[in-house]
Amino acid sequence: MQSLSENKRGRFFISMIPESNFVDFIRVFCRSGKGGAGSAHLHREKFIPKGGPDGGDGGRGGHIYIEGNRNLWTLLHLRYKKHLFAENGEPGASSLKTGASGGDITIELPLGTLVKDAETNEILAEVTQHGERNILLQGGRGGLGNANFKTATHQTPRFAQPGEEGIEKYVYFELKVLADVGLVGFPNAGKSTLLSVMSAAKPKIADYAFTTLEPNVGIVNYRDGRSFVMADIPGIIEGASEGKGLGMRFLRHIERNSTLLFMVPADSQDINHEYRILLTELEKYNPELLDKNRVLAITKADLLDQELINEIASDLPQIPHVFISSVTQSNIDTLKDLLWQQLGSTHVG
Repeated sequence: MQSLSENKRGRFFISMIPESNFVDFIRVFCRSGKGGAGSAHLHREKFIPKGGPDGGDGGRGGHIYIEGNRNLWTLLHLRYKKHLFAENGEPGASSLKTGASGGDITIELPLGTLVKDAETNEILAEVTQHGERNILLQGGRGGLGNANFKTATHQTPRFAQPGEEGIEKYVYFELKVLADVGLVGFPNAGKSTLLSVMSAAKPKIADYAFTTLEPNVGIVNYRDGRSFVMADIPGIIEGASEGKGLGMRFLRHIERNSTLLFMVPADSQDINHEYRILLTELEKYNPELLDKNRVLAITKADLLDQELINEIASDLPQIPHVFISSVTQSNIDTLKDLLWQQLGSTHVG
């Protein structure tokens, strides 16, 4: 399947990606409805040959709305909807009857969706709340009927306004997954395994690189009924910010996370070096990502004894860190505490 992807300069390029139910980028042609024409009718009935103007106004064209829906997490439902047209307004009629308004269209979007003008790349809207509803394109106003133009000196206007044209444009819908914690690491760092251990998510897990080809999201239960959302982002490789591997396709999802959990396996040749590569790729993609809270998890810690753990810990980056094992579930609760602390004591799940 071909996909349109965006680089950091705002330019788009075509890439080949596997067919997937996870769709995070869609281009749609949208057009709001045209307003109905006003009526130029003159009142006529028996014994009233010259009753004057009684043309009604045209109905407004249909609006196109966008609305947040927390039950959606992909743009799959829009994959085959390449054109979205709202209805035109009905024309006005005699006896000052206003035409019916055109039917509106509501586009439901997953939380975290950016809506952009496809030509200018301008952000038109951002959907972050469930039930949040905004007009994307306004329908055209209905034209005024001739009754509106009657004056003391011009009592029989035989003209009316046409309806206002609708608005049409190509629109990009770009999803950035909303999650409190984003997992950052090289392929096969154990991110999917950790997500499956800490939440009810069931990501694909296997002992080879690039098992995860799309983001997976899970809800992590914490103490006293609280919770937070964790997202497993497909593995980053060196050069991901320049489009290598799957990086450019999924790096944007990290922008929505408030805390980044860096994961480096204990059997790595140089933990510090791997962490620096990951940090550099994030910085190249978007320097603002370095402002987010960071936690380092050394995975596969069941392979280490306490003496080796102490030796490795002395050379780790100066950020909160923890040695964990998803297999034995060692220090998983400690990791939850550390992440919750980073998310802030006022976080409500």
